[in-house]
Amino acid sequence: MTSLAPILESFFTDRLITQRRVSPHTIASYRDTFRLLLDFAQNRTGKPPCQLDLADLDAPTVGAFLDYLEHERHNSVRTRNARLVAVHSLFRYAALREPAHAALIQRVLAIPQKRFERAVVTFLTRDEIAAVLDSPNRASWIGRRDHALLLVMAQTGVRVSELTGLCCQDVSLGKGPHVRCHGKGRKERCTPLTAQTVAVLRTWMRERNGGPDAPLFPSRRDTPLSRDAIEKLIDKYAVAAAQRCPSLAVKPVTPHTLRHSCAMQLLGSGVDSSVIALWLGHESTQSTQMYLHADMAIKQRALDRTAPPDVHPGRYRAQDALLAFFDEL
Repeated sequence: MTSLAPILESFFTDRLITQRRVSPHTIASYRDTFRLLLDFAQNRTGKPPCQLDLADLDAPTVGAFLDYLEHERHNSVRTRNARLVAVHSLFRYAALREPAHAALIQRVLAIPQKRFERAVVTFLTRDEIAAVLDSPNRASWIGRRDHALLLVMAQTGVRVSELTGLCCQDVSLGKGPHVRCHGKGRKERCTPLTAQTVAVLRTWMRERNGGPDAPLFPSRRDTPLSRDAIEKLIDKYAVAAAQRCPSLAVKPVTPHTLRHSCAMQLLGSGVDSSVIALWLGHESTQSTQMYLHADMAIKQRALDRTAPPDVHPGRYRAQDALLAFFDEL
């Protein structure tokens, strides 16, 4: 066994789990990164992973791996950058363990993050949200579960990873109704519930009849729904809703789309961006700036304020077509 294997093992057990106590999601992300990297290096060098040395993961190899992710696996630039973060973390740890490879390590650490274009966020209007919420067939157990799930996502803006971890005890429907979830960075937050959501959840939880630790939205086997299952059911109901609301046919509807829609509804109601950051569990209010960019109503109000004092604010509208016809006679 070469120097790479013990470094990798201690990186996960000592650095990530013991010292930094990172979340299971981070462990899984880093694990998948190094599975891909070791498989790529094996195909490149012909060595099995247990015989790879740190020198086999030099800067050209890591750079080729990142290109492989983008061009052959068709990963996004965001995913490419996330994989590079994991590699950089390992090599910063290796610098303490293998000073003899300092030059190689510095060259890998010098590989930069790739810049990418930031698109305007996709969100649903009130009518589109209502169409999606009306899609589940509430005559069935699955339909009632899915309706409650979609309503919670659209109203609270929880992440899909937070939703899969919700238990019955995380919902309080008494005075000050709210849902408690554990978000990114081990942060716990409570999000208030509207009267409509409270009524739906009260009916669902009475039918669910689960213990405090039971998943709030279970599968038929009474296990928590997976991320993939939630993504598939949202896609299914979005396709069904597009038959009644055609504008949905041109929008990608994902769990994060519902999260963005919640933020845009709050912003449109005049809620301050700092409150929206707390509502969504953002680390910084800078993360909510993308919603300001997406809200055309805010930009229109700003445009109206800049109009000259002798000009009535508003968009240009052509004169009535019938009156224009008379003018041309």
